[in-house]
This record gives sequence, C-alpha cells and structure tokens, in this order.
Amino acid sequence: MKTIYDVQQFLKRFGTIIYVGDRLGDLELMKAELQELRHTEIIEKQEFDMAAFLLNQEIQRLKEK
Repeated sequence: MKTIYDVQQFLKRFGTIIYVGDRLGDLELMKAELQELRHTEIIEKQEFDMAAFLLNQEIQRLKEK
C-alpha cells in the first residue's frame, strides 16, 4: 500500500466502502474499520501498520490546513 486509494481498495476486499462526503470523516472511519479488522485478527499486523500509517499521515496533513 502506498496511497489512500490503496487503503480504500484494501478495505473493499472486506466489503467496506466508506464515503460520507467529508474527507476527514472518511479517513477517520477507514481508520476505525482497520482497527476493528485488526482487533478481530482478520488482517495481519503489517497490513494494519502500513494502512494506519498512511491514514494518520493524511489525517495530520488535513488538520494542518
């Protein structure tokens, strides 16, 4: 995974499509979904870490605007 789009496609593999019309809200919901997938051990730690890193980076960028 290298982009937020990659994270979206990754989540789509698990039947998760998130779109609320607010970029920051979308990112926060994707992060919550990732945490739930990791908590239930559906995804590997490495996948979670990379996706969470990308989401946190984008969330931080948007909050700095």
